[in-house]
Amino acid sequence: MWRRLPPLLALLCAAATACGHDDRGDADKHDRGDADKAFCTWTCVIFTLQWPGGFCQSLDNASLCHIPEHVGTWIIHGLWPMKVQECCRCWPMFLSDVQELREALDERWPSLLKSRSSFHFWRDEWEKHGTCAACVEGLNSPLRYFQTCLKLRQHFDLHKALEGGGIRPSCDRTYKLAEVQDVLFPLIGGKCEIQCVKDDQEREVWFQVKILLSRNLTIGCHGHDADRAPIASKGHPCPARGTFYFLPIDHRCPLQPCG
Repeated sequence: MWRRLPPLLALLCAAATACGHDDRGDADKHDRGDADKAFCTWTCVIFTLQWPGGFCQSLDNASLCHIPEHVGTWIIHGLWPMKVQECCRCWPMFLSDVQELREALDERWPSLLKSRSSFHFWRDEWEKHGTCAACVEGLNSPLRYFQTCLKLRQHFDLHKALEGGGIRPSCDRTYKLAEVQDVLFPLIGGKCEIQCVKDDQEREVWFQVKILLSRNLTIGCHGHDADRAPIASKGHPCPARGTFYFLPIDHRCPLQPCG
């Protein structure tokens, strides 16, 4: 089912190589060569969803945080093939590539940073991760990559699952990892990571879920990547012992939603 390097990507990369102009230095050229060799060697991919109510706690400079008024549920952070990044820097993305998805992306994949527009967020995700996913049919263009991410977001409806299990944002109630995992297991399986960050009061705050998928985007992965360290990001696994907060969203004061 899976195809080799898409013709368009192959042509773009060949053209970039033929141009022969690169002012990034020999070290960067070596890094790029390593990335090119790694293209499409991945077997597992991580689909990451973020909770806006906990996102601000992950920032070194919390004043940069901004939650748009229309954002009120889990949003997409990215779809990341494991162990590879920036596989083809010669495949740029333009707003016109995803114009037909603009409304849906603004709703389900907004930037929560004042310093970065949503388009720049999408473009960064495409250049860093999407170009590595592009060797798989259904992900082999910016449009298809983002369409697939939106479909995954629709399928993995964390809000519905959590509501059904009685797990709701709260300033007072805390949750145990096991009870969250039990509620989410029917939806995302056991191959996932519930991630927390610490707020300014040193409390554990839930802010992200990483869902491990196989190359064909089914739950779980048994390839060699599955046993390797996941892609690094802000946060850490929520404590197996103890509890953590699932904070509500406050658009006016996103850093301190509980006052």
